[in-house]
Amino acid sequence: MREQLTSVGIDIGTSTTQLVVSTLTLENRASPFTVPRVAITDREIVYRSAIHFTPLLSDTVIDAAGVRAIVAEEYRKAGLRREEVETGAVIITGETARKENARAVLSALSEFAGDFVVATAGPDLESILAARGAGADEYSRERRCKVLHFDIGGGTSNLALYENGVLLDTDCLDIGGRLLKLDDQGRVVYRSPVLEPWSSFVPALGQKVEAADLAPLLDAMTEVLEKAVPEGVKVLSFSGGVADCMWDPPQNWLTYGDIGPLLGPALRRRLEGAGCELVRGRETIRATVVGAGAHTVEVSGSTIHCREVPFPLKNLPVLRLTEGEERGDAAALAAAVAKKLSRYADQEGLCQVALALTGAASPSYQRVTELARGLRAGLEPLYGAGHFPVVVVERDMAKVLGQAMGGSPLLCLDGVSVREGDYLDIGAPVAGGSVLPVVVKTLAFSNSVPGGERRERRDL
Repeated sequence: MREQLTSVGIDIGTSTTQLVVSTLTLENRASPFTVPRVAITDREIVYRSAIHFTPLLSDTVIDAAGVRAIVAEEYRKAGLRREEVETGAVIITGETARKENARAVLSALSEFAGDFVVATAGPDLESILAARGAGADEYSRERRCKVLHFDIGGGTSNLALYENGVLLDTDCLDIGGRLLKLDDQGRVVYRSPVLEPWSSFVPALGQKVEAADLAPLLDAMTEVLEKAVPEGVKVLSFSGGVADCMWDPPQNWLTYGDIGPLLGPALRRRLEGAGCELVRGRETIRATVVGAGAHTVEVSGSTIHCREVPFPLKNLPVLRLTEGEERGDAAALAAAVAKKLSRYADQEGLCQVALALTGAASPSYQRVTELARGLRAGLEPLYGAGHFPVVVVERDMAKVLGQAMGGSPLLCLDGVSVREGDYLDIGAPVAGGSVLPVVVKTLAFSNSVPGGERRERRDL
């Protein structure tokens, strides 16, 4: 079995808005007469849009109609129709995610996104997409080393740490090239609120500055980025618009109307002086959008159980059973599930959730039956709230577990590893109905530190 999906990636960033179209190839890697194992075996970018400045109506409002017009024109140029889009992502990144009407922009793009495209602005996912789009994960795997990837855009710097191709950690810092904007005479026309901790050396609105006047600000920014490098990590990879300026800065530093052309060289000098090996990503300014179009989606295992499910399912919070809870009898399991479920109740009742567990490698019929009874009893309140059970198992047992649970609607899928606190987007079945496209998202919470807002680090 070999099937191809069309994936679209749209990135609405602090500085630029871009779109890519990719073709994802799905193939069954299992031998004949065994359970199918469908995987994405190839990702090819078939169209790259022009790079557009993100249209704004003011410092706090995105021009939703302007963004929609950009996407509509790029769809036309790509020869792409909405009904051809099967998966992908629309993401609003960096400072743009904080604009007053960010959700309205996503709504304006709904006619292009289709039912299978996830919309998100989580900094954790941005870090991963940029790193994969730039090839940092492959670089780490091929050279069997640790690589810290920086995606430095207009409003934020997204970091992802890989070791031997495996993601270890992510972070996000409020450092970017368009936190300070200037006109062609060097007068400051915008200063981001996140620069407030450095207000003593951030020029005032209307003040005319020379490159040398910005040295204290650049020094503070690059110091924070240097301190973000974990001890023992010497290989640093870069993408984003500032990455281009690290290697090829424009002759006129005011070319882009921001401090990116100064920040890039300043960062390169500091890090090379610290003895770091710097690697330019295979994608720089397009890294995040390439990641969004080609790397957001994975596929479930091939033993799914699906009955009357209204796809797509978006932003499902994950409740994770511990191994001890999984081993309990039906009554104990039901109590554990009900306790977890109660955390997701508000004035309007329960919300739709996904319950995750490891599962057993070769469970007996008796064990599957007991597990199914416990899960069914614990998740029963979802039906009363107008929802239904979604069960995510790591091991290949979703079909038999779903059959044993009974009821409808009901979804059991396997081959997906998630943690408590993650969120899931699940698309309709593909590859002849044998697998589901899945996006795992992690939300990070923010706390203030000198030098801007920094998201809490979380091991992944």
